[in-house]
Amino acid sequence: MPPAPHPQAPDPRLVTLAKIAEDAGRAILAVRAHGFQVAYKSDDSPLTQADTAAHEAIVRGLALAFPGVPVLSEEAAAPPSTERARLERLFIVDPLDGTKEFVKDNGEFCVCIALAEHGYPALGAVHVPMRAQTYAGGLGLGAFRRAITPAGPGPWRAISVRQPPAAGLVALASRSHPSAEIDAYLTLHNVRERITAGSALKFCLVAEGQADLYPRFNPTHEWDTAAGQAVLEGAGGSVLQLVNGEPGPRLAVNTPELLNGPFLASARAL
Repeated sequence: MPPAPHPQAPDPRLVTLAKIAEDAGRAILAVRAHGFQVAYKSDDSPLTQADTAAHEAIVRGLALAFPGVPVLSEEAAAPPSTERARLERLFIVDPLDGTKEFVKDNGEFCVCIALAEHGYPALGAVHVPMRAQTYAGGLGLGAFRRAITPAGPGPWRAISVRQPPAAGLVALASRSHPSAEIDAYLTLHNVRERITAGSALKFCLVAEGQADLYPRFNPTHEWDTAAGQAVLEGAGGSVLQLVNGEPGPRLAVNTPELLNGPFLASARAL
């Protein structure tokens, strides 16, 4: 059966999520412009006023646009797993994905919002404030990108993964979380170039055809990956669990511990 044609305009829900993510991005940039302090959570991960400001903007926007749908955010206490297990829909949010990159001021941080349905990301938006770009997509909905200009958001452009180049693959790796396991994994594949980048931006680079794979062995939380997974799946790629180093089932969300094991995000279709 031939693949379904790529939609040429985003679903209205994607447009709404994109706007909420962009509002949160403006809140982050306002904090950045005025200066901020860095605190540390119990796991030694950083927390700034920008994380809090973005969280508040997202929760407010989602409550208005999607009343009654619960929100699971990195910056709020998670409901018990027994309560979450009964939910068919919930938002999974990282208000400032890449706080370490924000503190370093390298621009590789994102706002991530995903709507999960029946245990998988259904649609999501990833906004990259310092690049003035927003990505949105979902499985069966296509994937899109738009630039944010001084005059406002530009037009949506459909994006898709590319065919693996014969000259060799471009692989992505985490800038802040290097791993010897990734080094070993990449030696087994036809990788000609390796790029390090922060945050969910890596999913988006695969989705728009700038890279081919992003393997991850270090632990991540679902809010780190759900929105990027939605965009990549909409672009024709996949995010699969790595089982003994081989691609396995589709990466699920709303799991009891909210933690991901090893996974591979790639241009490979589901």
